[in-house]
Amino acid sequence: VQLQASGGGLVQTGGSLRLSCAASGRTFSDNGMGWFRQGPGKEREFVAGITWGGENAVYASSVKGRFTISRDNAKNTVYLQMNGLKPEDTAVYYCAADSMSRRTYVNSARLVYGYWGQGTLVTVSS
Repeated sequence: VQLQASGGGLVQTGGSLRLSCAASGRTFSDNGMGWFRQGPGKEREFVAGITWGGENAVYASSVKGRFTISRDNAKNTVYLQMNGLKPEDTAVYYCAADSMSRRTYVNSARLVYGYWGQGTLVTVSS
């Protein structure tokens, strides 16, 4: 079982990036998905999450209005569109899958996510 995150890179303040997270080894179409990030010297924090069917999405207050999470279950892939990037968004971004299937709400707690990708680095220059 593998979650492969990609799409990170170096971007200027105000720029955009789209992260992708592709799952292999099993389908996660019945699992909520989340994006977390860990900045330099910081704890890993919740960024955004989406329910298994895609009906509900939740965002951290720091990214609300700038980031959009989406998923394509046919492709077993979840996305994070990041617009209006700021230097404080600089971090390694991780995708994760909820251990519980068909949860009807997004849980932002790290502990409920049992499957993690390797991370992709996003650097926002000022």
